[in-house]
Amino acid sequence: MNRSQFNKYLLPGFIFQSLIIGGGYGTGRELVEFFLSAGPIYGLVNMAIATIIWSVVLAVCFEFSRMGDHYEYRSFLKSILGKGWIAYEYLYLIGLVLVVSVMGSASGEIFSEIFNVEEIVGVMIMMALVGLIVFYGTQLVENILSIWSIILYAAFITMFIVVFKMFSSDITANFSLQSEGPSLVMGGIKYAAYNIGLAPAILFCVRHLDTRKEAIVSGVLAGIIGMIPALILFLAMLSQYPNILSEAVPVNLILDKIEWGSFKLIFQVVLFGTFIETGVSMIHGFNERIISVNRNLDDKWRALIGIGLLITSIFIANAVGLISLIAKGYGFITWGYWIIFVIPVLTIGLKKVINNE
Repeated sequence: MNRSQFNKYLLPGFIFQSLIIGGGYGTGRELVEFFLSAGPIYGLVNMAIATIIWSVVLAVCFEFSRMGDHYEYRSFLKSILGKGWIAYEYLYLIGLVLVVSVMGSASGEIFSEIFNVEEIVGVMIMMALVGLIVFYGTQLVENILSIWSIILYAAFITMFIVVFKMFSSDITANFSLQSEGPSLVMGGIKYAAYNIGLAPAILFCVRHLDTRKEAIVSGVLAGIIGMIPALILFLAMLSQYPNILSEAVPVNLILDKIEWGSFKLIFQVVLFGTFIETGVSMIHGFNERIISVNRNLDDKWRALIGIGLLITSIFIANAVGLISLIAKGYGFITWGYWIIFVIPVLTIGLKKVINNE
């Protein structure tokens, strides 16, 4: 596969995966809440539902974006919602605060554990790296996100191979622990919207797509690429099911069980990098929106806007309380994304794509 084909078919998926990986996905906590808590079999069904929703929505988004040259969320949403697009911007900024606050807290904890320093050091380093990457713009963002995503895949696959060799019988046996749950599909529906609502932040990568076929195939692959690391981690977590349900950082329990100290260190470094990935994706998406109405914006403002958003998000998280912010915020933005983004894309957006408007 040459560079052009990579940019068309795989790069959007890696950038989408970089956007959603965040603190909760990478540590396994989100996967427990939305999938594993429903049981092994129901969890896999919910993951399949979330993947299908991601692939369909991304395919429509990429083609609609390509058709109208909408490479940032402002023009994209204006073409679908008209004047109502501003509601998405409010929701996007709320989501940015939530995700970055969780990311900042997690990055501080992980950096402190790795290097035995104050948590604020990790937060400051994370902010500095995010600011540096967004300063150099789209080309560097695409390169960094795709390279780190490949590193992430390698780390997750390595972990699963080791876990499977040690606990394959436990993983297989734990599928029998499935009990009847209140809903077979709700976890997948919620998780899909909670993550796909931020997809307009990565429309800058659609510039590489030239045809409808490329946009649709790229969108379908992006949904799958985004979920594969989650599936790998889900299966690894089954080795410690159901005890792992109560773990604050489920992946740490797995890493402790395999007793491979050097790999745990490497994995934590990779996780720290995923926080930077998510921060870069969201802030670069906001920068592209700002630049769309101010083409003369100096490059230094990319970094300043990024650092400003990071500091503001972490300040709000500290002022409101991270636990309270998550408890009240995630449910709100999940259904907000369905109403303001997912449903309009699958109705108005899809109709315009079919009619080639």
